[in-house]
Amino acid sequence: MGARRVGVWDVVIGVGVAAILVVSGAAEHRPGALAYTLLAAGGLALVARRWQPVPVLIATGLCAAGYQAAGFDVFAVAYLVAVYAAMRAGHRVATAAVSVAMLAGLPLAALAGGSADAAAAMARARGVLELAWLIAAAAAGEALRQAERRADAAERTREEAARRRADEERLHIARELHDTLTHQISVIKVQAEAAVHLAQKRGEPVPPALLAIRDAGREAARELRTTLEALREDDTAPPPGLDRIPDLVERARAAGLDAHLAVDGEPTSPAGVVERTAYRIVQEALTNVTRHAAASSASVRISCRPHFVVVEVDDDGTATPDRPPVPGVGLLGMRERVTALGGRLRAEPRPGGGFTVRAELPVDGGP
Repeated sequence: MGARRVGVWDVVIGVGVAAILVVSGAAEHRPGALAYTLLAAGGLALVARRWQPVPVLIATGLCAAGYQAAGFDVFAVAYLVAVYAAMRAGHRVATAAVSVAMLAGLPLAALAGGSADAAAAMARARGVLELAWLIAAAAAGEALRQAERRADAAERTREEAARRRADEERLHIARELHDTLTHQISVIKVQAEAAVHLAQKRGEPVPPALLAIRDAGREAARELRTTLEALREDDTAPPPGLDRIPDLVERARAAGLDAHLAVDGEPTSPAGVVERTAYRIVQEALTNVTRHAAASSASVRISCRPHFVVVEVDDDGTATPDRPPVPGVGLLGMRERVTALGGRLRAEPRPGGGFTVRAELPVDGGP
């Protein structure tokens, strides 16, 4: 249906039609305050035609019958505009029913207005509402409604095609990255780890450069895997959300970390992007704890509040305010995700040692 808010043009059209009707009625030089009121009311009712088309259709019809009964043979301009608006809004059955009632009721109103016989009443009724004009108004409203529907369908088709092309391009990029980079990085990582293992097995000192290559290979493989997962996500597959955070905690435990999860409050089914961001923050934070923090334990807390989801990850690692860790790609990615939602992120060493990550993610409709 049309807009729900009365606009300037709605008022202009309503007042303009009311003025036309009143002036047409005044041209007949007939007294009658009630008839002039009905003439004006029929036009002014059109102000609400876009958000209440059927009540406006009935009101303009009653006004037309009323001033016909009062002896005013003024063409029912307001009713024709209301027919157009109702048909444009898709109320075809209601429009047909009210119009049939109008065509049947106007001769009776003409008889009540002083017509001598039925033939004169029919002639006066035709002067107020011509069938051809009625059909033309209904046809114009229906034609515009169909045109708008076709335009909406075409727009949806374009959006779906663009989204499909974007999904195909994203998957193509993921395949290219997998084919060109994953194999090479895996080879580098395996060879570096094998060289480190052999050196340690022989009791030889491991060159720092070799250790750096091994660690860089591991980090590159992890970052590439995360990138490929993000590229392969689409709207048809359920995104990782709050319900999958326990799996992250279990994987951290399997890696030897004493990890615990606590959830405060009832989950409020936040938007998918909020759940996905919460999942990624916990994933990145636990990965950093496992790989870089030299921590023995970590705690994950999810607080579901009326307008926010708060995610907190704390560890007992070696970071201190005097020796903060060097921010890496992971922390930068967290901050970008949180900032994109309009939230706040705090990632810093704890006063007593260890590291804390705290993110406030606003839920849709929040302040």
